[in-house]
Amino acid sequence: MLDTQPRIPHRRRVYLMRHGAVTYFDGATGRPVLPEQVRLNDAGIAQARAAGEAFRAAGVRFDRAIVSGLPRTVETADLVLRHAGQPELAPQVWSEWQEIRGGRLGDIPKDQLANAFTGLQRSPVAESQRFLNGERIGELLDRVLGGVARLQADPDWDCALLVLHGVVNAAILSHAVSGGQRLMLGSWVQSPACINVLDVAPPRGDQPGDWLLRVSNYAPTHPLHADERSTTMEALYAQYLRHRSQRD
Repeated sequence: MLDTQPRIPHRRRVYLMRHGAVTYFDGATGRPVLPEQVRLNDAGIAQARAAGEAFRAAGVRFDRAIVSGLPRTVETADLVLRHAGQPELAPQVWSEWQEIRGGRLGDIPKDQLANAFTGLQRSPVAESQRFLNGERIGELLDRVLGGVARLQADPDWDCALLVLHGVVNAAILSHAVSGGQRLMLGSWVQSPACINVLDVAPPRGDQPGDWLLRVSNYAPTHPLHADERSTTMEALYAQYLRHRSQRD
C-alpha cells in the first residue's frame, strides 16, 4: 500500500546565545576596552550561570558547542556548559562568527556619532552601512552566512550551543526568519546571555534549509525585560558621549 502520509522533516536544534554582560569602557579612565580583550563582568558571570542552570533544569544535552573565540564568548560558554552539567564538552572556535568590527571611535565626526552607534537598529540595514566606521554589513553577512552554511552541511550534530554576539545573532536570526535570505533586520534585541531557540532542517538541493524560530531573546535572570527600554548600542552611545565630554 502506498504511504501517503506527509513526512515530518528532521530538524536539528540550535540554541543561539549572546555572551554575558561586559564593560566596554574602563571605569577609571573612560577609555574603551579593546573588543578583542574585554571579559565578562560580575553581572555577565551571573547571567551565564543562570543560562546553564536553565538548560540543566530543562534536561537539554548538547552534542556541539561553538564560540567565536573572543574571550567573552569563551567565558560564557564555559560557564553555561559547567552549570548545564556538561563541563566535558569542549567548545569549537569558529572565527567567522566574531562580532562585527568597528573602527576608531576618535575618527568619527561628532555629527555622525549617533548613526555610527545606532544605525544598525534600522530595518532592513543596507549592506553598505558601516559599524562604528569599521566593517560593512555586507562583509559581516559574507562570513556569518558562510558559517551558517558550514554548520548546516555538517551532519555530525543534532543539538548545538552557539555562543556569539549581538549583531552576529541578528544576522543569523534575520536569515532564519526570512526563509534563508541574505539580509539584516536590525530590530533584533539581544540581551546579555540571552537564549534563542531555532530548529533547522537540512537544505534540499539548491534550496535553503527550513527554519523555525521557537524562542527569541529569552534571558533567564530577567525573562520579561521589565527594566529594559534601551538597546546595548544606545547605552554605549550614552556612555561614550559622557566620557568624551569629560575628556574634551
